[in-house]
Amino acid sequence: MQQENLLIEVGTEELPPKSLRQLAQSFADNLEVELKKAELSFGSVRWFASPRRLALMVNELNSGQADKIVEKRGPAVSVAFDGSGEPTKAAQGWARSNGIMVEQAERLITDKGEWLLFKSNVIGKAVSQLIPEIAATALTNLPIAKPMRWGDSNIQFIRPVHTVTMLYGSTLIKGELLGVASSRIIKGHRFLGTAQLTIKHADDYENLLDESGKVIVDYARRKAIIKDQVEAIAVQEGGIADIDDDLLEEVTSLVEWPVTLAGSFEKKFLNVPSEALIYTMKDNQKYFPVVNKEGRLLPRFIFVSNIISCDPAQVISGNEKVVRPRLADAEFFFETDKKQTLESRLNALSTVVFQNKLGSLNEKSQRISKVAQFIAKMINSSEKHAQRAGLLSKTDLLTDMVLEFPDVQGVMGMYYAQNDGEHNDVALALKEQYLPRFAGDKLPTSLVACAVSLADKLDTLVGIFGIGLAPKGDKDPFALRRAAIGLLRIIIDKQLDLDMVTLIKLSHVEYADKLSNAHVINDVIDFLFARYRAIYQANGYCVELILSVLDRRPLKPVDFDKRIKAVAKFQALPESSALAAANKRISNILAKVTGNIKSTVDNTLLEARAEKELAEKLSSLEGKLSPLFTKGDYEAVLFELAALQAPVDDFFNNVMVMDKNEAVKMNRLALLNNIRSLFLQVANVSYL
Repeated sequence: MQQENLLIEVGTEELPPKSLRQLAQSFADNLEVELKKAELSFGSVRWFASPRRLALMVNELNSGQADKIVEKRGPAVSVAFDGSGEPTKAAQGWARSNGIMVEQAERLITDKGEWLLFKSNVIGKAVSQLIPEIAATALTNLPIAKPMRWGDSNIQFIRPVHTVTMLYGSTLIKGELLGVASSRIIKGHRFLGTAQLTIKHADDYENLLDESGKVIVDYARRKAIIKDQVEAIAVQEGGIADIDDDLLEEVTSLVEWPVTLAGSFEKKFLNVPSEALIYTMKDNQKYFPVVNKEGRLLPRFIFVSNIISCDPAQVISGNEKVVRPRLADAEFFFETDKKQTLESRLNALSTVVFQNKLGSLNEKSQRISKVAQFIAKMINSSEKHAQRAGLLSKTDLLTDMVLEFPDVQGVMGMYYAQNDGEHNDVALALKEQYLPRFAGDKLPTSLVACAVSLADKLDTLVGIFGIGLAPKGDKDPFALRRAAIGLLRIIIDKQLDLDMVTLIKLSHVEYADKLSNAHVINDVIDFLFARYRAIYQANGYCVELILSVLDRRPLKPVDFDKRIKAVAKFQALPESSALAAANKRISNILAKVTGNIKSTVDNTLLEARAEKELAEKLSSLEGKLSPLFTKGDYEAVLFELAALQAPVDDFFNNVMVMDKNEAVKMNRLALLNNIRSLFLQVANVSYL
């Protein structure tokens, strides 16, 4: 069968830059699913994307479906004919639906009986017949939150569509997508190159746009070019470009033919906290700031233009004029905010609602302050500084700077606290209270900051669960999952000796009578336990290992972490699989026993050699294990318990547990119960 490459391009108005990659990837994934459903053989699907197009290239696509024999089984012969051998209505209806007479049907004979059978040769459809519907389905299933209509059409898409091209090799596939007929016309750059191009072959797509249309349609290549250009210009400017991937992705999605230039701003603006300047350059202007080797901001920025100018100086000057008012605003806000202390803003927090049923930000600050003070005491930090930082934690939300640039909340709190003469620990805690903000983000560096961050996250978790607004499905408007994971990460990574019940109760008390959920403490604990799986799976631990520790529900996150790491090392031992299987067997045996099982073994009832040796080995281990359990040295515990593998296997191979003698049987069950109890003090290894 013939194979060619298939091109599908949808030319649009400018697509949302923050969604471009997701749209293109989803388009490719959806098309691949539909091609497989249609039983079309192909090599791979590659996506392209620029601000005004989504495109796919399907490599080595067969020209059509393969012919196939389709078998349709009819009613059983016993049902298909009556007593006189005449076809029943059931048989006649089935035959009619297949376009044959009953006597034309074949027979299917199996060991379960005999049925009527019809075999038909289905001729495969050509690509030209299938692709329009396949592509339409792939586009319909794109993740578009707010589709739009244009003109007098009822067709909806994320942006108006101007061109559609479906090209199989050199053959144009006729049809429509989103109300636009397929043609060989594709659009080049709005201002550079040829505005309208005619494509003859699918394989010409990338080069034609690149050379004649001045569009680098390969997203990854365009992104790499921008990154290389920005880094090179930063070196020329005597610094290092501050490049984060989100900004790089957005800029890549905004330009078709990147031209990178550098601009400057007045040095006086460097007196403003660099975080605010960087925020406005990145978020508002899509510029890349330039820093020196020490990470200090330089009065330079790099931007990516979508045109080749004959007078770049004018382009640079224009961008400098655009950014200056934003920097001047930041300077004005900073100087104005410093005239009022953070403490003086506390009363105004009473006018800002945290949540209708949970009160104002002032009330939240008071709760955070008290809980942070308690936590600081438990982790041997400064109660005074934690209490003060908690009290001031939300005051910078009312400053002009944060109202204008929300992403610098906390950071500006630190600068204003320093300006007010607050202790450095207090200022740093204001900056770090929101850490970690996302997966992989850094954690608070000081214990005071840890106390405030934990208190803030606890307040949100307990409060929102306390009024019955737990997350449902993928909806988590209060970011409770992020708060829970952040809380656990801080405790574990900083090795803080804190348990979840104590922390939750501390926060619960501060809410007094505001909470309506009587089960809030247990609900929050369950929610935190559920987050362990996400944390440890992200770190490469298998689900079975995580479940083995979750089964024991240790309330201290640091203790949970010790168990996970101990079980991971135990799992690598050659004895682990046999002992895991033995624990599962023991668990199954004990589950069938009615009544209580003794906790002590009567040595006088031991009869078989194997059970005597197992009891002796167990007795010798118990003395070693007690101090190890006290220290929480679970790794050493499991390594000692690994020595039980041989005597346990010997026991099961040579001893009948459910002996006819009731006393002997119960004694053997007690022996097995003691073994399992020792393992359960660490984890339920039967999950492994």
